[in-house]
Amino acid sequence: MHPSVHAQERPDAAAVIMAGSGEKTTYAQLEQRSNQGAQLFRQLGLQPGAGIAIWMKNCPMFLEICWAAQRSGLYFTPISTHLTLEEAAYIIKDSGATLLVATPGLSGVDELVKQGVDKVLGDGFHFYLDRPQGDLPCWPQTIADQSAERIADETAGQYMVYSSGTTGKPKGVQLPLSGASADQPLPFVAMQREQYGVSENSVYLSPAPLYHAAPLVFSMTVQSIGGCVVICEKFEPVALLEAVARFKVSHMQMVPTMFVRLLKLPEEQRRGFDCSSLECVIHAAAPCPVPIKHQMIDWWGPILYEYYGGSEGNGATYITSEEWLKKPGSVGRAQWGTLHICDDDGEPLPAGQQGTVYFEGGFDFKYKNDEAKTRDARNPKHPSWSTLGDIGYLDDEGYLFLTDRKSFMIISGGVNIYPQEIENVLTVHPKVMDVAVFGVPNAEFGEEVKAVVQPVDWNDAGDALAEELMTYCREKLSAVKCPRSVDFDPALPRMDNGKLYKKALRDRYW
Repeated sequence: MHPSVHAQERPDAAAVIMAGSGEKTTYAQLEQRSNQGAQLFRQLGLQPGAGIAIWMKNCPMFLEICWAAQRSGLYFTPISTHLTLEEAAYIIKDSGATLLVATPGLSGVDELVKQGVDKVLGDGFHFYLDRPQGDLPCWPQTIADQSAERIADETAGQYMVYSSGTTGKPKGVQLPLSGASADQPLPFVAMQREQYGVSENSVYLSPAPLYHAAPLVFSMTVQSIGGCVVICEKFEPVALLEAVARFKVSHMQMVPTMFVRLLKLPEEQRRGFDCSSLECVIHAAAPCPVPIKHQMIDWWGPILYEYYGGSEGNGATYITSEEWLKKPGSVGRAQWGTLHICDDDGEPLPAGQQGTVYFEGGFDFKYKNDEAKTRDARNPKHPSWSTLGDIGYLDDEGYLFLTDRKSFMIISGGVNIYPQEIENVLTVHPKVMDVAVFGVPNAEFGEEVKAVVQPVDWNDAGDALAEELMTYCREKLSAVKCPRSVDFDPALPRMDNGKLYKKALRDRYW
């Protein structure tokens, strides 16, 4: 269950195909280049437990570098292509990485070159670009001189991803190295085989950036099993549907905002693509409004599978389409770890009562260089239980329903209001492309509800649409939950993994 096995048995099979260009990397090429990368790591003195960072756009080389690190016992940290140099430098330094491979043309990368790598990241830092540019070190050219033999001391490395930083500084999720051999099955291989039916014949489409945890982990797991990973250069609704039809995609992982964008296409256009090859569409990362998921199941059939969990690996839930249709809005029952809903004191609550969602029995993660954040994620009464910071409740059968993130909760006149419920209502309005709801200052009540909307047509933005949307909410929600005002924004700051950078919006008003 490792690419090295498939390189021996099926060397010419496609390990990666780029959806736009059709560029193909075989398992033999993946094996050769990851071995050469591992050889370079050892030559540079990177030993098990050391770290590297990857600041690159989607491309086959991204996965080649990750596999080189995985078989070298290294931590590998992907970095968002949207970050500024200051933001990226914080993550690189905090992670302890001593080597970076980056894509020129990204504004932060170009600024790093301009200021000087040694000046920003320290003397002796190893820096490579993923393509030739002047006399700067180039990763593919450098590893070309390395042996393609496996290093003698292979051992399993581990990804170390950082949170999106939607509510503060990004946190590095550090899982312990296993000490196992590099070709031991990855933790999620069995899950992808048994739950999602992934096999060496599967074609898995990854429409999101590989710098996010789920796309990276799922892509590497599919390659462990021997399937073909098709990578979108970036997400575009029509391009995704074209890729499904062109490559006969069997498996795909998406986020709810992608569903919304697909459903906003004219029905005749989106139904003009042959999606009959799809066997399994996995979604997570953010709550999916109930009407949106109903529409997706009506379109593609009961092949949607949802999970809830985080990079921390402290636990996860899982639900099939059939279950969800009986429990609309649920993210499933515990599949990894044991679920607990607790009050602010850390005491368990009965079924039906809302509280903080905790998992017991998952990975014992920690946040890199941040004992306080690690401690805050633990239950005060049961330290082995940990939380991702979400609010929810369990029904009598153990199905979890998420309400919102604790940090996003609005307190207006002493009443707790969860923005997710309001966002779910507004998302399905035909004139709304995207929406964010949060609290803004109110002299009398402390906070009041504000909605910021990205309209489908920017020409609609104005007082008339604002009043229409507030009236729409009043027809579906109690008065206390309805927005007191609506503002408009041509593009909300949403991450490519579907998470909304709500802090950036909220800060405008506070």
